Amino acid sequence: MSAPTRRLTTAQALVRFLSAQYTERDGVRRRLIAGTWGIFGHGNVAGVGQALLEAGEEVMPFHQGRNEQSMVHAAVGYARQLNRLSAQAVTTSIGPGATNLVTGAALATINRLPVLLLPGDYFASHAPDPLLQQLEHPVEADVSVNDTLRPVSRYFDRITRPEALIPSALQAMRVLADPAETGAVTLALPQDVQAEAYDWPEEFFAERVWYVRRPAPDPVELTAAVEAIRSAERPLIVAGGGVHHSEAEAALKAFVEATGIPVASTQAGKGSLRHDHPADLGGIGHTGTAVSDELARTADLVIGVGTRYTDFTTASGTLFQNPGVRFLNLNITGFDAHKLAARTLVCDARSGLEKLAEGLAGHRVSEAYEAGYRAGKERWEEVVEAAYRADDENAVPTQTQVLGALDAAVGDEDVVINAAGSLPGDLHKLWRSRSPRQYHLEYGYSCMGYEIPAGIGVQQAAPGTPVWALVGDGTYLMMPTEIVTAVQEGLPVNIVLIQNHGYASIGGLSEETGGERFGTAYRFRAADGTFTGAALPVDLAANAASLGMDVLRAKTMRELREALAAARASDRPTCVYVETDPAPTAPPAEAWWDVPVAETASREAAVEARERYDRQVADRRRHL
Repeated sequence: MSAPTRRLTTAQALVRFLSAQYTERDGVRRRLIAGTWGIFGHGNVAGVGQALLEAGEEVMPFHQGRNEQSMVHAAVGYARQLNRLSAQAVTTSIGPGATNLVTGAALATINRLPVLLLPGDYFASHAPDPLLQQLEHPVEADVSVNDTLRPVSRYFDRITRPEALIPSALQAMRVLADPAETGAVTLALPQDVQAEAYDWPEEFFAERVWYVRRPAPDPVELTAAVEAIRSAERPLIVAGGGVHHSEAEAALKAFVEATGIPVASTQAGKGSLRHDHPADLGGIGHTGTAVSDELARTADLVIGVGTRYTDFTTASGTLFQNPGVRFLNLNITGFDAHKLAARTLVCDARSGLEKLAEGLAGHRVSEAYEAGYRAGKERWEEVVEAAYRADDENAVPTQTQVLGALDAAVGDEDVVINAAGSLPGDLHKLWRSRSPRQYHLEYGYSCMGYEIPAGIGVQQAAPGTPVWALVGDGTYLMMPTEIVTAVQEGLPVNIVLIQNHGYASIGGLSEETGGERFGTAYRFRAADGTFTGAALPVDLAANAASLGMDVLRAKTMRELREALAAARASDRPTCVYVETDPAPTAPPAEAWWDVPVAETASREAAVEARERYDRQVADRRRHL
């Protein structure tokens, strides 16, 4: 007797299959693909679009987007909020809709966050070639614009026959659910194949659970790791995003309280300990705190937990200066665990920390070391207070005072989202994280335009949670379109829009590296042709209002505090618009960052910058 089948189009079968996929970790089950974002064109409207319509909202919730890149950002924000245990899909037409996915896919893969991409593609039959928006390659007929997604996807396939979907869809789910493999997954869907019918085996649509593993450390590696920690006099933990993804915050807290080893955090790992924990030293690296970076320079053992060790974390290889420093990396991926010639624990963060704690029973750092870093933490708190303080409530706020006002307005459950500009540095140094998910910084790709759509994704993942998207004028102008989606869906995302008339972060970097702030200000051209004239007469608050948001304008500290309180109490999408005093009030960088400077130049600023560069790059070490 033949197995039962169901006759559906490829697109209909894919939607039904996705609706039956689940993850499970620690006994908690979630839908793996909880919904689908889409913008329709000729490449997907009659295939995936029709399939979503036919399936209905109960089978596969649909979310209408305004920009393909921002749909991916929203899906990434959703997945991060749920610790990678649930994801969303994004469908687009062929052509520009598909290539608009590339930036979002790169962001997802770099940050190790799952998202399923379903772009339309050329006809598999090639019958109507060249169709509208098809890329014609003279010697490779199987190339399409979707091939731009290959290098930024963890898994890629083009489904050229209906039955080819079965093994490919299963592989796609495996990658999305695997914490060591996850990122963007692309199934390119030729539009004729989307609409083609096939007799699908019923078992393809059966409920399937993907168990998210918590691999334990290898006993030999664990023994070596315990010995390394016991012999260290100045150990330092670097907490990365893997602490959050593994939900290992409680295990880290128990480990730290048992051993006294302090914790410094990357952008992705901030909030691994609550800010007022005695062992939490705040951010590390180029945008880190003074106490974290001083301990990093003198540490004899650096214990990386779930971190990729980016150049901001290592200060481009200049931070860890103890001649005898060694590294111990606890990471679920061997690729990251082996960085910096480290001893490795290739395992789940929570499992690894629990096993380390067992092996280190009774061990604790010296009282002098503990007292020293606690005193450094107290000194840095004074720096934070000074940056946040506003002595005149009627004055125009600085950027750090805006953060201070927001710090006073939020509760433990609020989520603060940022990705690009000068805000990530200020936040990493100054923000007081009160819960594991409060600090949401996308800094693997540091993508301008991420914040607003990510806020929508976070709001979908955590209904009722106050969400704040912090953006400067440069980031806002990149991608404000999903404001319309927030309004349409009644999602009360709050935007704090800081107007400083240009690319403030890159302006400062340009000045430091001899670029003299060239091309970084939003200004009219002056008589000499440079962009140094009057500020542009744009009204971004009016723009946000035109897209449907409630807008509160704040000109002073007092008005800012009132606006933030009103926004948090509102049940509608609300924008708090503030033009800031450009006077720098953030603490200076405590560690270097390598941005190469012109080796030869005629302008004095670049010559002086190169002299500084040569002095600083001499401190770089290769940890072998």
